[in-house]
Amino acid sequence: MTSPATPTTFDVPAATFAYLELSASSLREAITSTDVGMRYAHAHVAALRATAALLAARARPTTRSTRGRQQRNAWVLLGEVAPELGEWAAFFSAGAGKRAAAEAGSRRAVTEREADDLVRDADRFLGLVEESLGLTRHVPVPMHLGQVG
Repeated sequence: MTSPATPTTFDVPAATFAYLELSASSLREAITSTDVGMRYAHAHVAALRATAALLAARARPTTRSTRGRQQRNAWVLLGEVAPELGEWAAFFSAGAGKRAAAEAGSRRAVTEREADDLVRDADRFLGLVEESLGLTRHVPVPMHLGQVG
């Protein structure tokens, strides 16, 4: 028996599964990218898409008017909808500027180590999102990426 807070697979909207697949696809792009900046950017996008999956499943529209309200980004919404993932939201939010710089072509935006670490972090985060949705975690990324031994 599942608790009300833990959805069953049947309770998960189709959009959630679509975002999870997009997240996994971005993660694969990150793993196979030879460009350090793009590896970082793809990993960050993978986390963002995992967040979108969770928001699609958990977020509920409000009846209040959005006029006069400040828009909130996905990371802020994640912290509100899934407070247990608040530290992850803050972590990925802090990396948004680096992602933007990497996408803009900056060769100094991120190091190889930062990119590899973010790939592993995005992989772990995707697994946590899947688990929080009551789904089976995906098979993790091979841990040989830039690991110092």
